[in-house]
Amino acid sequence: MVTSERIDRLLEGVAPAMALRAGLELELFTLLGRGPARAEDLGRALEVDPARLSRLLYALASIGLLEVTAGEFRNGAEAAAYLDATKPEFRGGDHALLRELWGADLLTADSLRQNRPAALHDFAGTETAEDFSRRLAPGGIAFGRVLAQALDLSGIRSVIDIGGGAGTILVGLRERWPHLATTLMELPSVARAAPAILAEYGAPEVIVEEGDILQAPARGRHDVAILKAVIQVLPPDQARRALHNAARSLNPGGEILVAGWGVVNDDRLGPPDGVFLNLTFLNLYRAGESYTEAQYREWMTEAGFQGITRSQLPNGCALFRGRMTG
Repeated sequence: MVTSERIDRLLEGVAPAMALRAGLELELFTLLGRGPARAEDLGRALEVDPARLSRLLYALASIGLLEVTAGEFRNGAEAAAYLDATKPEFRGGDHALLRELWGADLLTADSLRQNRPAALHDFAGTETAEDFSRRLAPGGIAFGRVLAQALDLSGIRSVIDIGGGAGTILVGLRERWPHLATTLMELPSVARAAPAILAEYGAPEVIVEEGDILQAPARGRHDVAILKAVIQVLPPDQARRALHNAARSLNPGGEILVAGWGVVNDDRLGPPDGVFLNLTFLNLYRAGESYTEAQYREWMTEAGFQGITRSQLPNGCALFRGRMTG
């Protein structure tokens, strides 16, 4: 017998996700990381009406993210581990970016009707590029730390981050591997904003190089090249060209690290994060998509990489690795 159970479950799943986002934006989980508190105390700390706030608190408790005893709230086990911004495994991400991405998801039908991205990202102006890079900077550091823990870079001399926004991935890497010589290669509008942002994070040693990986390799040669969230915003011909030029930016035997959340299995039915991020891309970018593992492997092989592997980092991000012959 056919029922509406699946449809009802999907519709009901939206509200808990929105409650989670609100809790992150208010930094509730970080505040409760200091210890249990009542709605009145949290309301004063956040400068919001405690009676209205309590609705959100009970909603979060109903889905297990908070616990409540005699009117006193505390983080649940998962929230304590992953939603407190002071914890190394924080998974809350950028609040403003999350709002932007979820807002874009609401426009999928519009994007299809109009045959264009209804929430287009366009970095035509320096101000826009700087604002976006600054919002991504904390997430870049977090990703750099994850990468630093996952890799042994003790024998590596130089790393280039291609298309890395403000370059804060390199900041995270150098916390564990301070011996690295680091370079950021970015488009001019982003590259001009990067030094000021890097200085705010105490990383003036990062060399910022203006360039377009679709047009030419980096000016120097490096032991490791990082491309995070670059390939997925390009059409296939440009993805090939980017990987080809990235290969020409490496020393013989150098390694490429291609990372991103938008990777799908060859049947395009999973994993869910890649499948549904593909819809988000539809609303944000004129080209690009959640490409398959086979496509990544094909393009990397064409560029001259060998020993290609795919793994998953602790933060859930897919990581392709390949090494140039030499």
